[in-house]
Amino acid sequence: MTAGEALEWAMALLLTHPQALEKARLEILANVGRNRLLNDSDLPNLPYIKNIIKETLRLFPTGPLLVPHESSKECTVGGFHIPPGTLLAVNVYAIQRDPKIWAEPSKFKPERFEYHDDDAKDLEKVYFPFGMGRRSCPGDGMAVPMMSLALGSLIQCFEWERIGEEKVDMSEGSGINMQMAKPLVAKYKPREDMLHVLSRL
Repeated sequence: MTAGEALEWAMALLLTHPQALEKARLEILANVGRNRLLNDSDLPNLPYIKNIIKETLRLFPTGPLLVPHESSKECTVGGFHIPPGTLLAVNVYAIQRDPKIWAEPSKFKPERFEYHDDDAKDLEKVYFPFGMGRRSCPGDGMAVPMMSLALGSLIQCFEWERIGEEKVDMSEGSGINMQMAKPLVAKYKPREDMLHVLSRL
């Protein structure tokens, strides 16, 4: 999945959950203001935006199946005996929606990544939309900040709403990448309090 597809999922989730969209807008307003566009130096002060991206990638990971791995020696995984030389496909989509691990796993809750205790930090051990180890996606360190910057700019500068009363179709498309079955269509207009900034671009 490209960053563009991930942003499409994020906007679809925010249009489905307008309270999260408003919370993100207020966070940007409080930390960036109305006199300039947010930039990468603002991102450490915008944790809710980052949590939206993380929750989007939890629900709709970059690839539902990670790059296959081969077991180098005999091991046991989930109670199953794995002989050496076995090709293993990790279903990150299923892991990141496992009700034994995640409370309300199919629900969009960016707040789940607001850590208040050590138990919450354990979620990071089962959150790996970019894979993990030596074969993880090398773009991981750049992808989340870039998506946060793009999503934050869209929220800061524009008002967003669904087309009519119809719910956003959150159906998943087919293929290797996690894409929407139907492209997202939404209404937007520049925020009046940001027109003076947008006019300078």
